[in-house]
Amino acid sequence: MKMNKITKIENYLDKIIPNPVCELEYQKDYELLIAIVLSAQTTDKRVNEVTKILFNKYKSLNELKDANLEDLEKIIRIIGTYKKKAIFIKEIATILVDKYNSIVPIEDNKLLEMPGVGRKTINVFLSEFYKIPRIAVDTHVERVSKRLKIANKDDNVEIVELKLTKKIKKENWSRFHHQLVMFGRYYCKAIKPNCIDCELKEICIEKKKNLN
Repeated sequence: MKMNKITKIENYLDKIIPNPVCELEYQKDYELLIAIVLSAQTTDKRVNEVTKILFNKYKSLNELKDANLEDLEKIIRIIGTYKKKAIFIKEIATILVDKYNSIVPIEDNKLLEMPGVGRKTINVFLSEFYKIPRIAVDTHVERVSKRLKIANKDDNVEIVELKLTKKIKKENWSRFHHQLVMFGRYYCKAIKPNCIDCELKEICIEKKKNLN
């Protein structure tokens, strides 16, 4: 892909999303990690609703470790796969308390030990909390990358991530990730994207379908 195309995408995202942010609310490292795990198959808005209650009731990892599973389920019930995620909360808290002195580790292999934590979660966490350059490929990033022909239709998330890291300067990875997430969430939506006003529609493979 020509650099001028990437530059055009970056310039447009800078124009419409000049201050991209992680929309999950948190105060501590483990709160962010758990929030990211909870965000699978649901919205950040719903996650923020439940974590506000969750972290107000359980104010430490020790309290989360010892929490009653049914109580956790009741708190996070409005989000997808809540029963499984309630178990994840307790197990993550237990690992952090017992193995890492209640501090979320920075190493990928240690983070991968925790249930519900995969590559996307790790990339989001390290990028947001420790400011380590990473590009996390969630459903929004994958969809937008393919629509804008940064990645191919049949690429899996690992290949999408690899292509993005090759095309985007490393110092811009985290910013670009947040911009793609917000662009996909509010502009280039899965259903009824706002193609008419989009300055990238000439690049997009979806333009004909959504402009008819």
